[in-house]
Amino acid sequence: MALANVMLVDDEVPFVETMSKRLEKRNLNIQSAFSGKEALEKLNGDGRVEVVILDVKMPEMDGIETLRQIKMQFPLVEVIMLTGHATVETGLDGMKLGAFDYLMKPCDMDVLIAKVDEAAAKKRKHEEKIIEARVKEITTRRT
Repeated sequence: MALANVMLVDDEVPFVETMSKRLEKRNLNIQSAFSGKEALEKLNGDGRVEVVILDVKMPEMDGIETLRQIKMQFPLVEVIMLTGHATVETGLDGMKLGAFDYLMKPCDMDVLIAKVDEAAAKKRKHEEKIIEARVKEITTRRT
């Protein structure tokens, strides 16, 4: 399986730097953003991101609003919500808005990697179905 392209979004710089190193050691392509706004700007410039690992509690644009924007602008990108301040409501809000999953900080690296792999596979499967549908549409128009 190809390496997953992941964006890590959190306003805590030391956390992002440490997590990025740990995830890169697990053979993931990582890019980082330190705010929801920066994440959206980077997603606009890079169509390769498959999975966003997104902190819930951030100043200005929080994780729930960032998730809402990601799903509106990039519906196939999968989002894993990550928080140290989990509440059932926030988790439910995130899942209703289309989050792939919701994990507590600090999370087990093996669990996070498994979730990233699942999320990337889901995105790739959606993309394959879209391509198949387009090919079918093109080939049926020609006959």
